[in-house]
Amino acid sequence: MIRIPKSIYHEMVKQAEKEFPLECCGILGGKGDRVEKVFDLENAERSPIQYSISPQEQMRVYEEMEKGAMEMVAIYHSHPQTIPFPSETDVKFAFYPEVASIIISLKEEEPMVKAFRINKEAIYLEEMEILP
Repeated sequence: MIRIPKSIYHEMVKQAEKEFPLECCGILGGKGDRVEKVFDLENAERSPIQYSISPQEQMRVYEEMEKGAMEMVAIYHSHPQTIPFPSETDVKFAFYPEVASIIISLKEEEPMVKAFRINKEAIYLEEMEILP
């Protein structure tokens, strides 16, 4: 279960819409299963079909999370043209199986957001609770 404040949820969706037609990406920091902060990052790939985060940006976020006594709760990215389900590339580059992967799909008129746990054996749907 991941608990995301409504304001952070909307911030992720807004970023996906702003970056369209490219994929957006970012990291959610917090404590336990509760998200406290969104780090919207630049997609170093500048691509509509994949994303990557520069090592420098990752280090900056890790240092900021450490200062705030937070941990990485989730990594998120958008799928501008496809459903909110991990692609082959998403599975191949899922380096943090203990962290949720959130996908924001802009395929339909209304954005769809789903969370998953991805490991080498399987993909599991993760429950998400949007907090007031």
